[in-house]
Amino acid sequence: MKFKLELLNKIMPTVLYISGWRLFFYSNEGAEPIHIHAQKGDMECKFWVFVEKVDIKEAFSYNLSTTGRKEIRKIIFKNFDLILDSWNTYFNK
Repeated sequence: MKFKLELLNKIMPTVLYISGWRLFFYSNEGAEPIHIHAQKGDMECKFWVFVEKVDIKEAFSYNLSTTGRKEIRKIIFKNFDLILDSWNTYFNK
């Protein structure tokens, strides 16, 4: 089981677990602009991260409720620097 978890974290590195949300990215997406995926229960979404504007834009969502959308947006903004640092460190930017 530990091996499967380690493999999963190499394929989909987790940036943060908070309030039931898992924020992560896929290891093969380094050529795309900076973004973050998030999942909580059956809700899933992806947000583009705009460094210069300190802003985000929803790129994709599945089963994302209005409450979930507000919650994840707040979490992403509160952890904006952590997300950027994690992306840049992982992809050696």
